[in-house]
Amino acid sequence: MKKRNLSAKKKIHSFYLKNLKINKIYFKFKKKLDSEKVKRIAVAISGGSDSIALAYLSKCYSLDSNKQFFYFIVDHKIRKDSTREAETTKKKLKTFGINCKILTWKGNKKISNLQSIARENRYNLIFKECLKKKINLVLTAHHKNDNYENFFIRLIRGSGLKGLSSFNSLKTKINKDKNVYIFRPLLDISKYDLEYVVNKTYGFFIKDPSNENEKFLRIKIRKLINKLDQEGLNSSKFELTLKNLYASNQTIEFYVKKNINKNSKFLKCKKIIINENFFNQPEEIVFRSFSEIIHKIGNRNKLTRGRKILNLIHEINFSKNYKKKTLSGCIFEKTNKSIIISRER
Repeated sequence: MKKRNLSAKKKIHSFYLKNLKINKIYFKFKKKLDSEKVKRIAVAISGGSDSIALAYLSKCYSLDSNKQFFYFIVDHKIRKDSTREAETTKKKLKTFGINCKILTWKGNKKISNLQSIARENRYNLIFKECLKKKINLVLTAHHKNDNYENFFIRLIRGSGLKGLSSFNSLKTKINKDKNVYIFRPLLDISKYDLEYVVNKTYGFFIKDPSNENEKFLRIKIRKLINKLDQEGLNSSKFELTLKNLYASNQTIEFYVKKNINKNSKFLKCKKIIINENFFNQPEEIVFRSFSEIIHKIGNRNKLTRGRKILNLIHEINFSKNYKKKTLSGCIFEKTNKSIIISRER
């Protein structure tokens, strides 16, 4: 960008930041990114109000720092207007000095669990571009309200303490084979505040009609939360609940690491041996410790289903004829009172 054009863009974005509320939101955003020692950052854009607010904040930060930003829009082609919406978003953002690249998903759209598959492919497309450009940090527009919705979705699906608190993480690596992290700088900002930012700055966003479609669980949950809010479950009370759950989960994680370090030993040739005391811990500690070891030795992208792990633990502890089992790319052999775990060849 020419020096004169860069100065003009800075002037435009600085004008918006004179708004006290936007300024406060921006500096919360800036503080989080300042802690990341990276030069290149990707931004996932959908066209909704959340991601347009993220685009605005990211653009401000790019003009305020020496970091380079790359903006990606994924066109899933699930809805008939998705391509037009992606092009409109790209065109609108370009007027504010933001150049987006549209990535298109060409997968099968007539499948069950379509939203989950589409989300997975969205990340895969963005990660592929990141690896090409040597980027290892992707900003997403997950915000405070998403935390509430995710909590209830996982509660309905029977998640334990870890599942109910894990989405509260600022930074996570969702694919261990790719050195790319998801970064969520808006988790402490409400959807209402993000809409305020958009309306006072860029002044446009795409309305997704599926956000009113109650065939999707998330939309049902969203409406339930609105009703609960009317009954007195306000955001401050809910945040306190999430904070307490997160603290409890951190305590358990401490004892999981302690159990692994004290009662297991990594050997050469990608093997680990665990002693009988490994299993003489509270049930949740044993389950998480065992799950973590399986994930490390098996080297699979996805975690093993909890029921399968619990069944294996039960067989190891109580089966009189236990000899050898396989699960998630691992071999489990019993020698005296110890278990040797190795990777399947």
